[in-house]
Amino acid sequence: MHYEKTTLEWARLRARDRSEKLAFVTPARTWTFGQTDSFSNRIAQGLLAMGVGAGDRVAILTKQTAECLALMLAAQKVGAVCMPVNWRLAPPEIDYIIGNGEAKLLVVDAEFLPLVARLDAPKLELRLLTDRPVGGDLQLLADWAAAHEDRDPGYDGKPDDTALQLYSSGTTGLPKGVELSHRSLAAGYERAVPECIEYGGEDSVMLNALPTFHIAGIGMALIAYIAGGTTIMMPDFDPAKVLDAIEEHRITHAFLVPAMIQFLLQVPGAQRRDYSSLKAISYGASPISERVLVDALQTFKCHFIQVYGLTETCGAIAALPAEDHVIEGPKAALLRSAGKAIHAVDLGVFDPASGKRLGDGEVGEIWIRSPQNMKGYWRNAKATADAFVDLDAEGIGWFRSGDAGYMRGDYVFMHDRIKDMIISGGENIYPAEVENVLMKHPAVADGAVIGVPDPTWGEAVKAIVVPRQGMEPTAAGIIAFMRERLAHYKCPKSVDIVQEIPRNPSGKILKRVLREPYWQGRDRKVG
Repeated sequence: MHYEKTTLEWARLRARDRSEKLAFVTPARTWTFGQTDSFSNRIAQGLLAMGVGAGDRVAILTKQTAECLALMLAAQKVGAVCMPVNWRLAPPEIDYIIGNGEAKLLVVDAEFLPLVARLDAPKLELRLLTDRPVGGDLQLLADWAAAHEDRDPGYDGKPDDTALQLYSSGTTGLPKGVELSHRSLAAGYERAVPECIEYGGEDSVMLNALPTFHIAGIGMALIAYIAGGTTIMMPDFDPAKVLDAIEEHRITHAFLVPAMIQFLLQVPGAQRRDYSSLKAISYGASPISERVLVDALQTFKCHFIQVYGLTETCGAIAALPAEDHVIEGPKAALLRSAGKAIHAVDLGVFDPASGKRLGDGEVGEIWIRSPQNMKGYWRNAKATADAFVDLDAEGIGWFRSGDAGYMRGDYVFMHDRIKDMIISGGENIYPAEVENVLMKHPAVADGAVIGVPDPTWGEAVKAIVVPRQGMEPTAAGIIAFMRERLAHYKCPKSVDIVQEIPRNPSGKILKRVLREPYWQGRDRKVG
């Protein structure tokens, strides 16, 4: 094994050795480690009283990460599994997830009650509120928990027991329940991920403005909790409030998606704030443009670490360290990489058809062998079998990421999702490569590249562009700019100017949404 304790064991230890220390600071209140543990004990006893036990699922639809983590620990203390649900989904999608997990309990923020009112979910026995009373028969989670004993039920999970269930973003098809085991969480969050993001432990102050249903949101909360550090929780990402929090709470570490970094830089006066407490900002989930990265390095004056990972790998499994964030010179090309494998992770690029490992520079599918890899997809044996290659006696095998890339020495370079690859005239075109050039155009604030139907070439490259404020780029000007910097077959044949590009909560561009209008009514649809 690659860890000393499960996350549950670490949580119990922190209740003893850090009982009075602040674990979480939220807009509503503060939580010590002792208070968090006590709260989770009472929730656990409440779960037992309603018949929730080993293997059962409990769902939570919330922006409140402290409450989400307490519910997760409570579920683990009785052998159950917490399922954070994406509150940005439509009611039918939420209904599917809660039904798929057969959740007996739903904890929900008051603002999401209109969504909950439209759910079917016949197996739900109880609905509880996280934040404020609204009348009727709905109880507050805190009031419900207070009626139960502050006693840890004492369940100890086995390494391969499911400890957390998150759902894939569902950008194509139905969302899949990703089962993360105690081994997966501990392997990632005890050493490997904290080490790669330069997290300093109990003296560190983490900023967490990420969704609870995202692996980075719950993962960063767990990293800080395991290490005994304090986390400043922000239920909503407000760029101006984030900058205030950095100064007020002397934030040392944060994980941000590139779109968040871009918004922070646009806050008036951002360049004149006090960032002297910052030690490291890690970023990932979507590509960052060189312009945004350069501005961020100059503004925040701390280490930047790019991480690459998936929900199925418990988050980060590769990182580009601060020393490789060099803007000029021979190392500058590394800024386009996703970094090197972190502790106890093996990365490779393989031909997805033959399973052959490819050499440097050859584009294929990125495969990952790591104790952080998920246990499997909940009640989906086929998808699980398709996702893994060469499982060993411990159930660890190569996980097929679905991402296209290539290796250059120890560094992995991302091209795109394999399903997003554009095939035009027999040539493979990876949108990420084209988007990187597109984002260098001085009048482009945001951009995406997709494949659209073409009667001659099968697919043609189209750019979707959000103009920079006060500028009016033209399609012809953008195409000419691209042709000066890329092979013509990779360049957009057409450009659409839009006000906004759709993204999921982790900042990833929803290519399926962008493609849909162009492929309607056709038998073949890309991706």
